Amino acid sequence: MLVQQIDATLFTNMVRAGAERLNGHVDMVNALNVFPVPDGDTGTNMNLTLTSGAQEIVRKSASTSHVGELAEALSKGLLMGARGNSGVILSQLFRGFGKGVENKEILTARDFAEGLKKGVETAYKAVIKPVEGTVLTVAREAAEKGIAKARKTDDVIEVMEAVLEEAIISLNKTPKLLPVLAQAGVVDAGGQGLVTIYEGFLGTLKGESLPPSLSEVASPQAVETLSDIAHQSAQSHFDTSEIEHGYCTEFIVRLDAEKSKIAGFNEESFRADMEKFGDSLLVVADDDLVKVHVHAEHPGDTLSYAQKFGDLTRIKIENMREQHSTILEQGGGHHQQAPVPEVPKEKKPYGFVAVAAGDGIAEIFKSLGVDAVIQGGQTMNPSTQEILKMIEGLHAEHIFILPNNKNIILTAEQVVELVETPISVLPTRTIPQGLAALLAFNPEEKAEENFERMMESVRSVRSGEVTFAVRDSQYDGGEIHEGDFLGIQEGKIHHVGNDLLKTSRELLDSMVGDEADVVTILYGKDASTEQVKELTDFLEEHHPDIECEAHYGGQPLYYFLFAVE
Repeated sequence: MLVQQIDATLFTNMVRAGAERLNGHVDMVNALNVFPVPDGDTGTNMNLTLTSGAQEIVRKSASTSHVGELAEALSKGLLMGARGNSGVILSQLFRGFGKGVENKEILTARDFAEGLKKGVETAYKAVIKPVEGTVLTVAREAAEKGIAKARKTDDVIEVMEAVLEEAIISLNKTPKLLPVLAQAGVVDAGGQGLVTIYEGFLGTLKGESLPPSLSEVASPQAVETLSDIAHQSAQSHFDTSEIEHGYCTEFIVRLDAEKSKIAGFNEESFRADMEKFGDSLLVVADDDLVKVHVHAEHPGDTLSYAQKFGDLTRIKIENMREQHSTILEQGGGHHQQAPVPEVPKEKKPYGFVAVAAGDGIAEIFKSLGVDAVIQGGQTMNPSTQEILKMIEGLHAEHIFILPNNKNIILTAEQVVELVETPISVLPTRTIPQGLAALLAFNPEEKAEENFERMMESVRSVRSGEVTFAVRDSQYDGGEIHEGDFLGIQEGKIHHVGNDLLKTSRELLDSMVGDEADVVTILYGKDASTEQVKELTDFLEEHHPDIECEAHYGGQPLYYFLFAVE
């Protein structure tokens, strides 16, 4: 399929699809949100912002078939509806895009790529102190890839595919650029939101009724990482007392010509003065509007200053300390065993039950589509009755069970004979195998085809784990003493030592071969972020060509779980 131009109808549908896809993934993006910006949720803010823009472009499309005019309408709608830091940045990405294509009735692949680049330039200018490792980085690197691709092809689809693929790769690298993300074990929420929007764009360009999933549009290397998964609420990693400026303050100034002339309005001076009131400042000026977002300790001062230049509207002030405390009181992202889902009126095609130990790992499974997670593992093998109870709570035409432990496979297989619903037990022996299987699942394929596809993925992943010896023993003629650290690969002890990190490094070294592309580290509740950083630094130094991602798993007994693909 070849698409050489974007007309008004196609552009409008792209924006609508991006908004619809983001709307369907709000909770996932929200779960990635980290301190020090707990002012609302990133996913919610981006969603409300883009929804406002999409509504405006739909209204405008009734009176024009000029893409440049539609892009201008989109920009205006985004600015008026922009919420939160992430929403304002998103509005600026498309404001710049609109400026870049304002004279274009239709867009070629090159026009589209140049528009994305212009959007990045505009967004960087809007942020007082641009920080790499955020949505800005994802947008910039994706746009650069788009420009390079547009020099080689006039197919808009190929350009958008390149943009999305690079956006995913860039997103996966954000924890390496921003320590707060690495500490929380997540990728940048705003960057994830932008990737989700781009997925919607590509789905429309390819003529798909529903935007595609990552597994359908991204490169295998990008898909096989887990950094786009919202595995726990990152807010729980931070203390409320760390919030220096406690009120998220947003408002719009409707510039008054006479007031502005008397006060001497200048966007740069206004921005510099506003910076004195707090941090996380964003100031965006249009011909007659100024959008302000700032974290201030005394929000009234910001309003009094801005009022010198015109009337204030859309004022929103939120107490971030109160908001953050509420999040922590409600659990901070640490969840108990998933309840049995409510039975829908109609059966869905597939249902999933997985066994896992660790709240972080449970959240990863749920984010990948697992309906029910049973807490269990090496020392907590669930019974047939427990698995059966979860199965009976699902309302699906076919159910997959992921035991994720060799001691649970037979128990899971007993359930097959006890229910009428068709069940497939994937003999996954480790958590990494279970995750790999889910990433390979395709909801459009038959159960038998999915089983083969998922098992092929299971066979391609290498699993490792680091734990400790509970008693004196022997392995391959060597001595194991109680308390020794054990490096285990595919169920077999390969390394023994009295230094946790040394044993972990040795295990990683032996697991990583010439064909490895990605290493995923799931760290347990007894592992520290400092230890995780030492391991990621080790991989970066000794295996620089391998992409490494670390995620909080929260599993007991096992300090680290390694997946090598």
